[in-house]
Amino acid sequence: MASITMNNLVKKYDDGFPAVNDVSIDVADGEFLILVGPSGCGKSTLLRMVVGLEDITSGDLLIDGERVNEKEPRQRNLSMVFQNYALYPFLTVYENIAFPLRLAKGKFSEKEIDEKVRHASELLDLDDHLERKPGNLSGGQRQRVAMGRAIVRDAEAFLFDEPLSNLDAKLRGQMRTEIAQLQRRLGITSLYVTHDQTEAMTLGDRVAVLKKGRLQQIASPRELYEQPVNLFVAGFIGAPSMNFLPARRDGDIFHTPIGDIPVPEHAKGKLDQAGELLVLGIRPEHFADAKDVQDTPWAARGTTFEAELTHTEWLGNQQYGYVRYEQDQDVKAKLDELAKDLDADEMPAQVVVELDAASRIRGGSTTSLWVNTQKMHVFDPESGTNLTRDEEAGAELTREANEERKAEIKRLHDQNL
Repeated sequence: MASITMNNLVKKYDDGFPAVNDVSIDVADGEFLILVGPSGCGKSTLLRMVVGLEDITSGDLLIDGERVNEKEPRQRNLSMVFQNYALYPFLTVYENIAFPLRLAKGKFSEKEIDEKVRHASELLDLDDHLERKPGNLSGGQRQRVAMGRAIVRDAEAFLFDEPLSNLDAKLRGQMRTEIAQLQRRLGITSLYVTHDQTEAMTLGDRVAVLKKGRLQQIASPRELYEQPVNLFVAGFIGAPSMNFLPARRDGDIFHTPIGDIPVPEHAKGKLDQAGELLVLGIRPEHFADAKDVQDTPWAARGTTFEAELTHTEWLGNQQYGYVRYEQDQDVKAKLDELAKDLDADEMPAQVVVELDAASRIRGGSTTSLWVNTQKMHVFDPESGTNLTRDEEAGAELTREANEERKAEIKRLHDQNL
């Protein structure tokens, strides 16, 4: 195992375009770090720079404290798991897993090769498939074979480049679980690239969010969700996405298209330098049918407003309602720019609210909704900065996640002794 340190990494192509622009990340020994972002954000380029498949224009890359900028990929002792599996179709599963060992030209005896292959096969539940060819395997089984080949190399770290994107939704969920459990059992440093935020949120100890080659925020999944640093991170993390409402502040009141909202306590004192025009960020789950909250202890944490739902979506265990509003033209350009950064055409002028599955509210009806203003974020529409971010609370969430990771790795290590 090893730590990976990226110091001010830059990758510029011949036309001068910076695909990766001044990225600095420390990946701890045994950590599972996710690189996530929309298409073209530089995440795969950064991974290829680490493994040695892309030259580094400037900056330093260190593996276990040793600078490796000029080292060939084979000298870095990193194992890459590709999106397309990169298996040899004419070799059996056994020989595919054994291939990197045989490539070492006499470094391992046949007995050592067999022991390593069978150990990896047992870890990945491939014992019944060792004599089969890749063409006769399912997508999930092929991915496990690719991982087996990485395991036998005793590499310093695993690097995954969108390994699950070729699988259907059910298999992706299954493989996510297997990869997470395997990484914990092995305790091996792992870098994982994905554009799928579900993978990022469920797999990573920490997640690095990239936009146009620049690092936006690196933190635990929970810190990213609860304390995003800017509009981009807030909009990228979460499904359905955070709602963004234009608001004009008048003293202790926000005037919004869905009604007046009192400025919450956690925002007071943080908006003194802000302009009159702001953007409020509210996640769908922080809304509710007002009837469900009345006479409850948490009713005082928010406020109610009247709204007409255009339609609802019932998903069995939950329900979503949609409220259209008239967009403020002064922030429309900024929100449309944000939408393009998030790989969308435009930011719809609507609020998505999560309702109880048993709610009888239906599209076309006007109803009273409640919003938890204590969970509301306030953003500067020009810079995109989250003006109400609690840095200490966010850092504490990441510290807790780090301690949980160390404890889980130790527990699994002790079980395997």
